[in-house]
Amino acid sequence: MSKFYKYQGTGNDFVMIDNRQNWFDDSPKHVESLCHRRFGIGADGLILIENSQDFDFKMKYYNADGNEGSMCGNGGRCAVKFAADLGIFESSTSFIAVDGPHTATLEGSEVSLGMIDVSEVLDEENGYFLNTGSPHLIIFVENVDELDVKTLGSSIRYSDYWMAKGGVNVNFVEILDQNNLKVRTYERGVEDETYSCGTGVTAAAIVSSTKKGLVHSINIQTLGGRLNVSFKGVKEFSEINLQGPAVRVFEGEILS
Repeated sequence: MSKFYKYQGTGNDFVMIDNRQNWFDDSPKHVESLCHRRFGIGADGLILIENSQDFDFKMKYYNADGNEGSMCGNGGRCAVKFAADLGIFESSTSFIAVDGPHTATLEGSEVSLGMIDVSEVLDEENGYFLNTGSPHLIIFVENVDELDVKTLGSSIRYSDYWMAKGGVNVNFVEILDQNNLKVRTYERGVEDETYSCGTGVTAAAIVSSTKKGLVHSINIQTLGGRLNVSFKGVKEFSEINLQGPAVRVFEGEILS
């Protein structure tokens, strides 16, 4: 029962565990050791697929630091692909995560994930804040490729202001045109820039629409690939969908 799987969604990578028999040791120390990129498997996070009485499955997400995290959009898409690979469903599913119920559809390796509704976007001193299942700060920039995302993101995430609020994920967003963004993200829990962040690009798309006049279906370029976010609403947002690839990379056995 010590088998693991590795999946990635636009470069956001996860250790995946089928925990429907409740065998896995989810202590923070164990999870952190598995996610370590030198002494473990290496991943941005770890995801358990568990049984649920009311849904097809339950998704539990842990950050690379070993602690259970808030919702992860790319992790959710990978969890959907993993659940399909396990034979839990074929083309459409409903599951429960830390932020509530989600629906999703699968076509090949493309996963379209329904995200939670967003009720407000708050103006902050250096950007815009909203919660898309995880808390995100959106900062618009002119040339995102030139930024030192780890240094800038860390300084904001660990500022007294945001630490008092539990920390925040920091997204630097460049508008390319009315349909396209480029986004780079510093993720709390990973404490580094990641190749992609699903809840982050969702937040970036919503803020770009409501504050910058972009359309309601936006393509987002991340370091790890392209995603699409579509939604409805002007001040309150619903029918939010995050779409992109989820790929099984390899499988193995946990020895310790």
